[in-house]
Parts: sequence; C-alpha cells; structure tokens
Amino acid sequence: MSIIDNTILFVKESLQNAEAGHDWFHVERVYKNALLIAMEQECNLDIVKLGALLHDIADSKFHNGDETIGPKVAREFLESQKATEEVVTHVVNIIENISFKGGNFENKFTSIELDIVQDADRLDALGAIGIARTFNYGGFKNRPLYLPNVAPNLQMTKEEYKNSAAPTLNHFYEKLLLLKDKMNTKTGKKLALERHKFMENFLSQFYAEWEGEK
Repeated sequence: MSIIDNTILFVKESLQNAEAGHDWFHVERVYKNALLIAMEQECNLDIVKLGALLHDIADSKFHNGDETIGPKVAREFLESQKATEEVVTHVVNIIENISFKGGNFENKFTSIELDIVQDADRLDALGAIGIARTFNYGGFKNRPLYLPNVAPNLQMTKEEYKNSAAPTLNHFYEKLLLLKDKMNTKTGKKLALERHKFMENFLSQFYAEWEGEK
C-alpha cells in the first residue's frame, strides 16, 4: 500500500476513541476540503494529503495542552514509512502551525501546503458542521451554552485561549466568526463566506429563541 493508504489506516486507528469533533470523520472532512482547495493551487499534493491526515493526530486540547506530542507522533510515523526528511519536516511544520491559538499568534513557517491544509481545517470549524462541533466540544467540557453576562474576550493570549472555560456561544465570537477573514486561498475564502452567513443566521435564531421572541 502507499504511504497515503498507510496514513489513513494509522489515523483511523489512532483516533477511534477521539471526541466527536476531532475524530477520524473530522480528519476525513479536512482531507476532502484540502483536495478541493488544492485543485486551484500549484502545490505538492502528497504534502497536502499527509498534512491534512496527520494535522490532528494528537490535538493538544486532549493532551494537557502539550503541543509537542502531535508533531512527535507524526514524525515517528512518517519515519517508519521511510518518508524523506524533507517531507517529514514539512508535514511537522504544518502540524505545528495550523492551529488558530486565539488568533493572536504569528506563524513561524509558511508554505502553500500549510495554507491549503489550514483553510481546509478552518472550513470544518464553520457552517453547520462547525456549529455541531462547537456545541459537542462544549458539552464534552461541561460548559454552559450561553451566559448573557459573560462577554467574549477578543484579546486573549495564546495561553488564555487554550485555558478558556467560557460559555460555548462565546467561541463563535472568539474564533469562528473571525475565520472568514483569515482564510488563505480563493476557494477557502469563497466557501468560508457561505458558511459564515449560515452561522450568523443561526446566532440570530438562537438569540430570538433565548429571549422568547420565536
């Protein structure tokens, strides 16, 4: 089998007990998004595929905030597959720089392959799927849906963002609604705009129902 086939099997097995918003199906959606976006770009498609498949192999949110585990696991796996050091390093750099981290974080690495995988991952945080994932994770962390007296914090540091226990609805303002303007590619921007509008409509309906207006 190819390295891509082996990676798919490895990720499926590794994430079989993962939280629903960060499981194999999330990775599969990101993979499909990445392939769609890559059609408009000149890029190394194998790097895009591997980056998309391995981007959440050990999300720091589920490892006490440790951001070194994912890159380490990915490196060890790719080396076991006899990938070149150039490929390994590039994929590891994608994993290390893909996350939102509160939006106040400057990437130390850039490449078109990172741009593609980052857009693909961000698209899965938007729209109907993004809403479902957000409330699933909020329930997983036993957070309240909404507290009217707790305002979103738009100036969080990376550490504050990682350690936040704010109501789930705040996450829309602290991350999801910001993603539209942080997309890298033409296709990513187009799809993000459509999903952004869906979330705005959802929030309008949510507040109306909360106040008993609908």
